[in-house]
Amino acid sequence: MANEALYHEEVELSEDSQDDEKYGAVSDGDSSSDEDLTQMMQNMKTNPSAVKDSWLIKSCMTEAAENVSDTKSLKKEETTKKHVVVDDFIRNFLHKLGMRNTLDAFETEWYQLKQQGKVRENDNVNVPDEYVKNSDMDGQVRDLRTQLAAVKEIADKAKATWGKFRKQRDYYRMHHRRVVQEKDKLILDIKRLKKEIAQFEPALNMMKKKYEGAINTASLTRIAKERSEARIAKLEKKIAKFEGKDDKDSKASPGDRKSKSVRRKNEDSIIPADDRPNPYLNRTFDIPNVQDFMLAKTFRGHKQAISGIAIHPKKPVIATASDDKTWKLWSIPKGELILSGSGHKAWISGVDFHPKGAHLATTSGDGTVKVWDFLKTKCSVTFTEHTQAVWDCAFHDSGDFLATCSMDQTLKLWDMNSQRCRHTFRGHVDSINSVVFQPFSNNLCTGSADKSVSMWDLRSGLCIQTFVGHKNAVGTVCFGLRGDSILSTDMDGFARVWDVRMVSERLSVDFKVPINDAKFDRGSGVIIAACDDATVKVADAEEGRIIGVLQGHEKAVQTVQMDHSDRFLISCGSDSTFRVWA
Repeated sequence: MANEALYHEEVELSEDSQDDEKYGAVSDGDSSSDEDLTQMMQNMKTNPSAVKDSWLIKSCMTEAAENVSDTKSLKKEETTKKHVVVDDFIRNFLHKLGMRNTLDAFETEWYQLKQQGKVRENDNVNVPDEYVKNSDMDGQVRDLRTQLAAVKEIADKAKATWGKFRKQRDYYRMHHRRVVQEKDKLILDIKRLKKEIAQFEPALNMMKKKYEGAINTASLTRIAKERSEARIAKLEKKIAKFEGKDDKDSKASPGDRKSKSVRRKNEDSIIPADDRPNPYLNRTFDIPNVQDFMLAKTFRGHKQAISGIAIHPKKPVIATASDDKTWKLWSIPKGELILSGSGHKAWISGVDFHPKGAHLATTSGDGTVKVWDFLKTKCSVTFTEHTQAVWDCAFHDSGDFLATCSMDQTLKLWDMNSQRCRHTFRGHVDSINSVVFQPFSNNLCTGSADKSVSMWDLRSGLCIQTFVGHKNAVGTVCFGLRGDSILSTDMDGFARVWDVRMVSERLSVDFKVPINDAKFDRGSGVIIAACDDATVKVADAEEGRIIGVLQGHEKAVQTVQMDHSDRFLISCGSDSTFRVWA
């Protein structure tokens, strides 16, 4: 077989070939030798060339089977456990105990014995498995003891922490019990005090009424005194005139005396002439540093929001109107209550003093307008022709006329002498929220929810100018003292200044928050705005930039007012207080 030449024959097999019977099956080693021999003889007879291929395949499979069996035997030998000999055991033992010197001496002596041939390989005795197991168990025991010590340390710490928490728990439990006892005691004290207060409440109410009555009496006495002093001064002048001592009165022309005509009651007042001079037209005023004002005093004057404020034309007195259906007079800057009044059936929205200071007009959500007489300490007249809530009111500088605006889209002019409505102005298509007279003229200005500002002629009752530019409802309007500028505000936070002569917008200031009210100073140099974010903002009326913010109110600021000399500012808001800034 070794000298026989081997050759390789390529055979192409086809699926359609009909010579499949010429090739015999190759034995897989599972059949018996007789069957293999018989099959081989048949193959030799039919196809001698296939015998060589079958013989080669048979030999390859036999060698592969032998290799598999050898590999299995090697794997078994590899997994055979090797015993530990004594010298290795001693080395490991000395190493674990840290006996370095003894280990070095053993290694030296053992090496010498091997060199001398006194120790043979067959003399190495295997260490029994019990010793190995005991050594492993000793190592495990040491590890477990180390872990036990660590766990014990953690347990001690946990125990100490638990003891600390228990002490804290006991402390807080005792503290809680003490607090509960104190709370129960306070509840009992509060109940007892409530009973005592209930006993004193009637007396307090009676004393409060007496106090208000005494204040009213004092204010009436003061007014009567001033009136008497004025009468005495007049009588003294008359006496001096009769005696020839008053030169000024004696030199007065008869025409001047005739011009002072006296009107009878219930007659209509005469509308003054249009050519009256404005004494402030050519005057200049210093611009106050409102942005540097500080909160001087706070007064809690009402039970609900304060919606309106007015300053007396001659005295340091202010009037406040509130949602609690009352109005009150206060002395400034002390903030003493002078007089209070009630009679409206709903919130009071607007308030204004008569130019002579003897009367006060109020408007209300009940649709009425009331005029209060300070000397008689009662309501002198009530106007009821508005069909819806009345928002604002304003006296003419002569004192003979009162203008009111309402949610019913009308503006009414009331005659204070005949006590009737002289004219109803119509033209706005939504609620009229604010009204003001042009200083020393017969013109009115209104701001409406229809986003427009209009001027009206008192004589004809017609609209003479309309200013358009606001994109939301106009809340308030006011004039400068010169009468040439109108300041209007809306709920978008814009304040606009209009030039009356040029009939155009002169300035627009964006305050970023809704504005409830805005006023000029005397010289129209600054704009003071009452904002819905509980602040009073100050802006330059020339450049339109915000120069200061006054903070102090707790809720929205409803209205602001500068005094007649620009020394201080008064603001009132929804927090039921009015505050003085100086």
